[in-house]
Amino acid sequence: MPPSTDTADDDTVVVSDSVRTSLESEKWYSLDSAEEEFFMTQTGIQDPAELKKHILAVQAKACEIHAYPCILRLAFTSLKIARLPAYGKLLKIGKERKGALFLDIGCCLGNDVRKVVVDGFPMNQVFASDLRPEFWQLGHKLFRSTSNTFPVPFISGDVFDPAFLPPAEIPTTARTVSLPPLSDLTSLARLAGHLSVIHASSFFQLFDGQLQLQLAKRLAALLSPEPGSFIFGSHAGRPEKSVRMEAVPQDFRGTRMWCYCPESWTELWECVFGGKGIVKVEAELKEIMKENLMFDAMEDEATETFYQLTWSVTRL
Repeated sequence: MPPSTDTADDDTVVVSDSVRTSLESEKWYSLDSAEEEFFMTQTGIQDPAELKKHILAVQAKACEIHAYPCILRLAFTSLKIARLPAYGKLLKIGKERKGALFLDIGCCLGNDVRKVVVDGFPMNQVFASDLRPEFWQLGHKLFRSTSNTFPVPFISGDVFDPAFLPPAEIPTTARTVSLPPLSDLTSLARLAGHLSVIHASSFFQLFDGQLQLQLAKRLAALLSPEPGSFIFGSHAGRPEKSVRMEAVPQDFRGTRMWCYCPESWTELWECVFGGKGIVKVEAELKEIMKENLMFDAMEDEATETFYQLTWSVTRL
C-alpha cells in the first residue's frame, strides 16, 4: 500500500489535532455485522465499545506511521477483499491447486491476508509484502496476535528496487525450480513465475501512469503462467483516463492520483502481457459518494464523487 519511493522523513503526513478529533468521531467508524463478527473473533474482544476503542487506538498509531486516506477512512476495518468479484476464484485455487501461492502486495495492517486465511486459503501458502514493516507489526497489535500465533511470512521492500523486485520477462512455461520456505525469503526476486494469485488494492493509485505500467510489468512477471492464475484488486478510477485530486489533510493541499478507466486499464494489461488473447481483463467502474477528508478537517460539510475501479487479470 505505501508508495515505494516514499522514504524521506519529511514526506510523512503530520496529522493535526483537529484531524485526530475527526478521525475519532462516529462517522469514521462503522462496522457492519460481518465486519464486527470478524474483528470480535480475531481480536477476542466481544464488547462493541471496547472493540471500537481498540481499533481507533490502532488507527491513531497507524496515522503516526503514515496517514494514508484509506487509514484515515478506516478502510482496514472493511472486508473489501471478500466482496471483490474474483474472491471466489482465489479461494477455489487455494482449495484445488496444489501448492498455490497467494501474495497480498501493499498489505498495510494485513486485514485482507487474515480474511483470506480465515476463509480457507492454506496459511502456509500465503504471504504479504509492504514498504513499511511497522504496519505489519501494528497489524499484530490490531489482531492481538504474534508471529507465532499468525505465522504468515511478511517481506518488506520497495517494489521499484531491483534488488527487491527486479524487472523480468513474463514466463510462458511453468517454473521447475523449487522455492525455499516462504519464511526464508527476504525479497520477491525469486518468486518470478511462481504465484497463483496476487492481490493489489489501493496500491496502483499511489503512482503516476508510468510507474503504474512498470508495476504492472513487475507483478505480471511474478504470476504463474498456469491458466487461471490471476492478479486482482481495486483502486481509484475515472470514467476517462485522467488525473484527479484526492483531498487529504496534508496541509490542506491534496494529492494527485493518476486514474485509469476500464478501457485504458484493459489496454495496459494487454500491452504488458503482449497482446490480446493471453489474459482476460475484467474491469468495472463504480461511482460512489464519500466524505471529503480535507473539507471535513476544515469543519465543513462536503462530499466528493469517487470512482472505484474493480478489476482482475487472468492468464488464459
